[in-house]
Amino acid sequence: MRIREFFYFQKSDRQVLLVLLTVIIVALIVFFAVGGRNDTTEIVVTDSVSEADHSVPVGYRSKHYRHRNTHASPYYQVEARAAERFPFDPNTADSSQLLRLGLQPWQVSNIYRYRAKGGVYRKPSDFARLYGLTVKQYRELEPYIRISSDYLPASSLYAEDRPAGADKEVRRTDSLRYPVKIREGEQVLLCQADTNELKRVPGIGSGYARAIIRYGNRLGGYVSVRQLLEIDGFPEEALPFFALGTPEVRKMNVNRSTLSQLRSHPYMGYYRAKAIVDYRRLHGDLKSLDDLQLLKDFPPEAIRRLQPYVEY
Repeated sequence: MRIREFFYFQKSDRQVLLVLLTVIIVALIVFFAVGGRNDTTEIVVTDSVSEADHSVPVGYRSKHYRHRNTHASPYYQVEARAAERFPFDPNTADSSQLLRLGLQPWQVSNIYRYRAKGGVYRKPSDFARLYGLTVKQYRELEPYIRISSDYLPASSLYAEDRPAGADKEVRRTDSLRYPVKIREGEQVLLCQADTNELKRVPGIGSGYARAIIRYGNRLGGYVSVRQLLEIDGFPEEALPFFALGTPEVRKMNVNRSTLSQLRSHPYMGYYRAKAIVDYRRLHGDLKSLDDLQLLKDFPPEAIRRLQPYVEY
């Protein structure tokens, strides 16, 4: 029917036709909206997954994957399996073995991707870095992890053929990268040591070595080995390996230093620095830190710690 011919109908006829069309359109919308939600499709995973697609590991079959078409994201239900325990090498185990161990398909996928990028598990503890693996799962799996000698560093072959006494030569020539640790009873002079010497102390690596040097510069020099404990996280068991050496203290003049210079010292801070500046303004130069002992910011312990670092 042409549109022009439509207008030849009586007004009442046109209204009836419009109502019928509206009813048909609404019925179609309701049919597709309601019918589409109840549409359920069963998916069976087979071995036809290509090697490049590791989103579902090859060799894993389950009729319990179901995809429901809803307005929300698709969801999957995976058949619960009892975890098995047997020796395995994470560098060579296939997907079916990994799934039998109780790992999730997405964890197996992560292992495949890691290996595809050249990743190698060189020791059992490397497997603990697997995303989503709990401490309980790792402790259960650890006794069964077997790393093949093929995946050990090639340098281990050289170590087997190395003649007696060669270790000392290698350690001596490569001591900058891998410093030889001192033994119990030996000590490093704190005030004279550089970072390479500090790294010879057991428990002290590059991070702590740099922190020791930085803190010493902020103090103006160490006057006691126990000041190392003021460094955040410093291992107390490393303290016996240090001797003070010859202190080289850089002092600050409390009567000439500015507020900014005073507050930069670790034992000073803003409030003590301001108290000194206010005292100088009201009473003149300080003769001793004892002049400040009546101030609340300068208890006896604070004065004792500052004493080696000030002059007048």
